[in-house]
Amino acid sequence: MQKIFGSPTSALEGLLFDGMFIAAGGFGLCGIPELLIDAIRKAGTKDLTIASNNCGVDDFGLGVLLKKKQIKKMISSYVGENVEFMRQYLSSELELEFNPQGTLAERMRAGGAGIAGFYTKTGVGTVVSEGKETKSFNGETFVLETGIAADLSIVKAWKADTTGNLVFRKTARNFNPPAATCGKICVAEVEEIVPAGSLDPDHIHVPGIYIHRLIQGRHEKRIEQRTTRAAV
Repeated sequence: MQKIFGSPTSALEGLLFDGMFIAAGGFGLCGIPELLIDAIRKAGTKDLTIASNNCGVDDFGLGVLLKKKQIKKMISSYVGENVEFMRQYLSSELELEFNPQGTLAERMRAGGAGIAGFYTKTGVGTVVSEGKETKSFNGETFVLETGIAADLSIVKAWKADTTGNLVFRKTARNFNPPAATCGKICVAEVEEIVPAGSLDPDHIHVPGIYIHRLIQGRHEKRIEQRTTRAAV
């Protein structure tokens, strides 16, 4: 199967539709599939439900989809540093489902592994557990969380080979691996594509069987803030 496509637009051709559910990798602005996000913006696909650690910033990452009001609902752990997110949420223009970070990652991993749900202590007794089933194990209360199964996964990796095996670099190995596995289709953008067989099998983070389409591109790699320290 030919997995390599020439552009983000061509890699998403035939996959996008209004009202779809997308799982997106990345943490803050680290390891986000910025090229694919921008292609979704240009496509104008709307009423999206997106599961991602956060929603980028106002002019970058998933924030560009918020700006065009293409997102109907966010399933997130962190919503800071995005003024438009706050505005839309407080004005009831955007639905929000809060998930603790570990729970969200495990929901993606579970969905990719075919696990319908799991029990966790995280969030018990808080708004996170409201309306959810709870159960006692060994005298402690756990809340039932469901696995995430998305229509589409979009992720960003450092390297891929031509069969789709992915390697993530350092902190970009955050939500990307579980997000890659939980979509019916996964499209990955990478910095470099190498020949099949040239990656050390022990260094592969996501097997190519999960990856359906690949693009190679140049990335802006923004950071959220810069910390400076005066010389002593």
